[in-house]
Amino acid sequence: MTGQVPSSSSPGAAQRQRARLLRPLGAPKSLSSEVVDRLAEQIMSGKLPVGAKLPSEQEMMKGMGVSRTVVREAVAALRARGLVVTRQGAGAFVDSDAGRQPYAIDPEGLGSLASVLDILELRMAVEAEAAAIASERATAAHVKAIGEAHRVFSRAIASGEGAINEDFAFHQAIAAATQNRRFAEFLDFLGRLIIPRQSIRSFEGTAEGPRQYLARIAKEHEAIFQAISARSPKRARDAMRGHLVKSRERYRELASRSA
Repeated sequence: MTGQVPSSSSPGAAQRQRARLLRPLGAPKSLSSEVVDRLAEQIMSGKLPVGAKLPSEQEMMKGMGVSRTVVREAVAALRARGLVVTRQGAGAFVDSDAGRQPYAIDPEGLGSLASVLDILELRMAVEAEAAAIASERATAAHVKAIGEAHRVFSRAIASGEGAINEDFAFHQAIAAATQNRRFAEFLDFLGRLIIPRQSIRSFEGTAEGPRQYLARIAKEHEAIFQAISARSPKRARDAMRGHLVKSRERYRELASRSA
């Protein structure tokens, strides 16, 4: 691995490729995301081959018109995706495993009912067991944090809010109570878009409006909290699974009505 563009490329072609890579960025989207997208496209297409050295920070800052922070965020994201490796004092290079992409969920695809149902089933498999483990391992502080997250969620819906952040925080508190950071990392990986009403706003105008829907969720959260507080793995597992199964059924009904 020389870190250079293959010799079969003419100097002129290499310069044109570099110019395309380093052209100024357009606005909105996140600038670091645009840098990531541009570099990832070059890597996945083979235009930046295995072992090739990425342009330096200074080159990307000048050519793309972005800050050092944006460049470093982009390189960190590419490293997390397994596309590049960094070498102290040498820069970033295309990784040999760049063609083997890690598992990812495209947020752009989460706006359909079919995707919502898929994610709910994935969550059933992970979060039901997380609740059971939390009931066994949660400290008094963890239980208190789960209870507070539930109360904050309940207050938010009583105020007429959608309570998306509060809903996510409740599930995060349970993941933290497992004392297994992988559960928390899983939820962080999925992000707030695991809350279906973040992307599907279809309960307005239905027999079960958003207020009634959220009130039912609050009752389900209460059952999960009580089971974890009681240190009952079976109850906690069943309560979390029941919560997600009911959510799945509600969205299945929406899908059938839409069809």
